[in-house]
Amino acid sequence: MSLAIRFENVSKKFNLHHERKRSFQELALGLFRRDNGSREEFWALRDVDFNVEQGETVGLIGPNGAGKSTALKLVSRIIEPTSGRIKVNGRVGALLELGAGFHPDLTGRENIYLNGSILGLGRAEIERKLDDIIGFAELERFIDVPVKHYSSGMYVRLGFSVAVHTDPEVLLVDEVLAVGDAAFQRKCLERIDRMRSEGVTVLFVSHNAETVRTICSRAVWLDDGQLLADGSAESVVARYLTHSWDSEEGKLKPRDENDRRWGGGEVRIMSVRLLGGDGREKQQFKAGEPLTVEMRYRAEKRVERPVFGLAIHRSDGTHITGPNTQFAGYEIPQIKGEGVVQYTVHSLPLLEGSYSVSVAAHNWEDTKTFDYHDRLYPFRVLPSEGEQYGIVTLNGEWHRIN
Repeated sequence: MSLAIRFENVSKKFNLHHERKRSFQELALGLFRRDNGSREEFWALRDVDFNVEQGETVGLIGPNGAGKSTALKLVSRIIEPTSGRIKVNGRVGALLELGAGFHPDLTGRENIYLNGSILGLGRAEIERKLDDIIGFAELERFIDVPVKHYSSGMYVRLGFSVAVHTDPEVLLVDEVLAVGDAAFQRKCLERIDRMRSEGVTVLFVSHNAETVRTICSRAVWLDDGQLLADGSAESVVARYLTHSWDSEEGKLKPRDENDRRWGGGEVRIMSVRLLGGDGREKQQFKAGEPLTVEMRYRAEKRVERPVFGLAIHRSDGTHITGPNTQFAGYEIPQIKGEGVVQYTVHSLPLLEGSYSVSVAAHNWEDTKTFDYHDRLYPFRVLPSEGEQYGIVTLNGEWHRIN
């Protein structure tokens, strides 16, 4: 497999100017000053080295200021590295900044032609793809309105639609997808998944580490401009979440509107695994197969009568079920330290579709949430030879009575 992206000891420095000249006199005097007290060197990246193979989907994770967006801008040639080399093989499609490449006084239709030409498409090719671009963005009613009147979500829809319809060989996606509504986010992620299956290389930036774990095969963890980890998405995300927990002193607080984990932290759910009948982790099941949801937890102090629960939602948001230990009459007197709780369905009644699992721990009175992971663990039920329509199978039997 050949390389799509190569970072070779890449560093990028920016000069931050903290002092603003307030008059022509101050500006003139500043020309004769030798001190650089008003300027600070900021290294967004320091000696970063990694490869992305063709067809890989790689997530860049890390806190604000880690260097993730800088890395994408370097790949797209918006900026150049201070030192080191970057090699990119293939046509690049990028969605890096809200409305980048759009002219506010032009209509959505006109901006499609403008942005498409910037991304390397000819006019005939743009005209051939025009209806698909408008349809994917769901902007038929507003396509001839100047984009300065668009909402931020409409900007994202149009920008993403143009980017994915340029037939890129390398797709760069920054955090801007967070601006769109939940339904369009799912639509974008499904499109990214389809492009990935077609062999497109994807470099994906998100603060939502669980999204990275879901759609990416690999993850690169950046912090303070340095590469801390590069490996499987599962292992790197797990290390990153543990580090984030420690740095926040055990408090699970959402970092932005996309963060789907919260709680007081008295009990922390360290990891969640979906297991098949053989005890192995998996994400694809068939109706009638066993499914076990395993929650590994940690309680730093003694917690009396904790309740563990879960919920299953279908991809369209339909809430399927929400069992917990209290509903089942399974009381846990107290916990301290680490342990494991499992919930087993001996014969999965769900029919074909995409689903997600939420997990939670709270007190017996249900007045305090210790830890909640909202729909962070996806799985899929494959087609079966039995029932095909609806959400669940009742496992009933048919009889004919004369």
